[in-house]
Amino acid sequence: MSKATITYYGHSCFKVEAEGSSIVFDPYENGSVPGIKLPRGIKADVVSCSHQHGDHNAAHLINASGKKLNFEVSKITVPHDHHNGAHRGLSDITFVHLPELTIVHLGDLGRLPTEDEYKELAKADVVLLPCAGYFTITSKEAAEIIKHLKKPSLKILMHYREGKRGYDVQESIGDIAKDIHGIKRLDKSVITVDSNNIKDEIITLEPEQ
Repeated sequence: MSKATITYYGHSCFKVEAEGSSIVFDPYENGSVPGIKLPRGIKADVVSCSHQHGDHNAAHLINASGKKLNFEVSKITVPHDHHNGAHRGLSDITFVHLPELTIVHLGDLGRLPTEDEYKELAKADVVLLPCAGYFTITSKEAAEIIKHLKKPSLKILMHYREGKRGYDVQESIGDIAKDIHGIKRLDKSVITVDSNNIKDEIITLEPEQ
């Protein structure tokens, strides 16, 4: 059995803690994302930035120990747009491999996965999924990806607009819900995932601020 604790800090920033180790994904610069601010004093062993845009690469704001992780991490590099990276460059999909649990952070994926990429994503038990268009895949594209994912798997939405949080050009969570059906809105920032009890759900978390 594998367990992981996942904490959401807003936008695409999460911390995953498992096997006595921790990794933070895509911390954002202060002032880079409307309506949210990264909490001070976040600690982790390693910081992983999917790409070098200010709303994803503020590794200096995390207190990183630099200790070797007790789990493996692997990456697939994909376009940040629908033009093979010509408009926004490239971004990483990052996999956390636990003994009986695989968690994947899709970064700023900008187009639908290839057949080979879908094969890798199909191994994931938990998927951190952008869904609001303009900078990333749209809600319709996110819904298409969800159809290809392992069952059961937990889908956690990220990189969307809600109220004053997020960019005006992004789809709102209300609009996203028209394309991605059955979203469960949770009023907490931290969840624990157990490999023996993976829920086949699509959820949102409340950013810890």
